[in-house]
Amino acid sequence: MKRWLCTAERVVGNHSDRLNAINIFPVADGDTGTNLYLTLRAAARAVDSAEYEAGTDVGTLLTDAAGAAMENARGNSGTLLSVFLAALAESVQGQSRLSAPLLASGLRRARMRCWSALSEPVEGTMLSALAAAADAAEEIDSSLNGDDSNHALAQSLTHIVETVRDAVVRTEEQLGPLRQARVVDAGAVGFLLVLDCLRETVLGTTASENSWDDLHGYQSEFPHIHGDMPADDGYEVMCTIELSPLDAATLRQRLDEIGESVIISPVKAVTGPQHGDVQEGELNYRWRVHVHIDDPAPALELLNALGEPANVTLSELAAPREA
Repeated sequence: MKRWLCTAERVVGNHSDRLNAINIFPVADGDTGTNLYLTLRAAARAVDSAEYEAGTDVGTLLTDAAGAAMENARGNSGTLLSVFLAALAESVQGQSRLSAPLLASGLRRARMRCWSALSEPVEGTMLSALAAAADAAEEIDSSLNGDDSNHALAQSLTHIVETVRDAVVRTEEQLGPLRQARVVDAGAVGFLLVLDCLRETVLGTTASENSWDDLHGYQSEFPHIHGDMPADDGYEVMCTIELSPLDAATLRQRLDEIGESVIISPVKAVTGPQHGDVQEGELNYRWRVHVHIDDPAPALELLNALGEPANVTLSELAAPREA
């Protein structure tokens, strides 16, 4: 698992410029590759520098990776990738190794978690790639009758990667902006790269840097498609905050009223007392929050009224772009 995360960090880093070039949805700000890389870097470094005792289960390791990723998640794509890691970690708690049945369980859980984290889930994005991965994992696991051998895991991952690649190709026809620009979705490609890195780690192989050149708009010599798109006004606001489930639901509702691309996902459980009506010992959660908004002030006021936001980042959606 350490080797997978470190490989994914390196590969996505190497592909970040290509991913940035085709990033036009939900906003054409050309940062999906950078966001995925920085999120993966946080996850990989958290576990690579940690010293685990002999017999530590993979759930513990992936929980650490997911927590670091969630706390440092960047953008829509980085946040959804963090939710995927957290869901996978939940499915392998207490297990000494990953298997095809556990992978299928993790992808099924991740699909549910990612779709519920978004206020307005959209097909033709990383969500479609994740759904395809979950369906493929369940299909192959069923055909293998729940075989938990390493050989079955390798077969499962090969089938999943092939299926997700087809799903990535279809994203171009699922979203109008992608169809008009003749590119596939950047977040979906990034998720495909992460899964392929897991497959490579299990099989002990290495994919060519040009393995994905047949994806529309993805050749290294292509220009940055997003550079010709209209600049988007407003800001991306991200933070972590400790809230009760009720306050988190209130936050989502209010953010939906004043912003777009709202993502709220739990990072981990904590206990009170906190803000609002939470009593001593009552279970709270630490949440990762993401929203696009014209003016960040109302969002920040709302966050501060409900709790104490940490790791707050504000990014202009129309920030100057490199050629």
